[in-house]
Amino acid sequence: MPTTLGELARLVGGDLRGNAAIQLTGASTIDVAGPGQITLADHPDRARSLLASLAAAVIASPDVDCGGKPSIVVPDVHAAFATAVRHFRPLRIVQRIGQSPQASISPTAKLGANVDVHPGASIGDGVTIGPHTTIHSGVRIMPDCVIGSGVTLFPNVVLYENTRVGDRVIVHAGAIIGAYGFGYRQVDGRHLISAQLGNVEIAADVEIGAATTIDRGTYGPTVIGEGTKIDNLVMIAHNCRLGRHNLICSQVGVAGSTSTGDYVVMAGQVGVRDHVHIGDRAVLCSKSGVSNNVRAGEEVLGSPATPIRQAKLQMAAVAKLPEMRRQFRIMQRQLAELLGESLADDSDSNECAA
Repeated sequence: MPTTLGELARLVGGDLRGNAAIQLTGASTIDVAGPGQITLADHPDRARSLLASLAAAVIASPDVDCGGKPSIVVPDVHAAFATAVRHFRPLRIVQRIGQSPQASISPTAKLGANVDVHPGASIGDGVTIGPHTTIHSGVRIMPDCVIGSGVTLFPNVVLYENTRVGDRVIVHAGAIIGAYGFGYRQVDGRHLISAQLGNVEIAADVEIGAATTIDRGTYGPTVIGEGTKIDNLVMIAHNCRLGRHNLICSQVGVAGSTSTGDYVVMAGQVGVRDHVHIGDRAVLCSKSGVSNNVRAGEEVLGSPATPIRQAKLQMAAVAKLPEMRRQFRIMQRQLAELLGESLADDSDSNECAA
């Protein structure tokens, strides 16, 4: 919806600096914003990009030099810009549909008030679903699962039997919760699958990304703690117990029976071996290979992962190796030349003595 800079300033509760009558037709980031659009600048280092931007105006934090560009100054740039984006691109109002006749719902399933079940979803025997939950098309909920209130399962999510999902959980498309763990025992030269008698328990306010997999426990539960956020394409193996409010980025793999404390961060492509513990507020930097316990509050990097200061020193030393090798070869040649001259001197002295 088109608006003026002044109207938008009132909407976001910001301090207007510039012509209130400027007409705005949209909101976009600095790199792609065009004439008639408003952008955002959340840090002083955005000033140069802002100067080159075609945007008509900017929502900025107080420490940003806007270079004379019309602006709305706010303490929380991202909250204000999100409000602006929603003004220009309002959320589509989703109509409640109830339980579609094209869905397969067991007569023994118990659904709370205002549960939406879209066409093509399948809900098994003994399933319990809390109120205001949305089950999208292609979702498969196997028997005896328990799902809380306000949950959203996006298309093609699969919950294996006995999965427990807390209130307000979001599971994105294609995620698989409760598949068998990768555990085998060898008998007479054959790999026989181990017990798969556990389940998965997901606490309240967890978000699970698209195509992520969380395996069931062997005998007990694999647990995802309250408020933990898991990105797309993450693998959580059997018997893991993740703490509260962890952040697990894309392509992380966590092997079986690993546990974490609260507020742990695992950056992209981290790999964690089995049976280790990651302490509260530890940070595993991108591509770290974790093979031992990580202490609370520690930041690690590298493979094998080591404390970040030590890892950076190691990487700096490795970067110097080509030059060190070149210098070493020069020293080798110099030493050979010196030794050759010394031998020649010895030979001359022996001849004179004779």
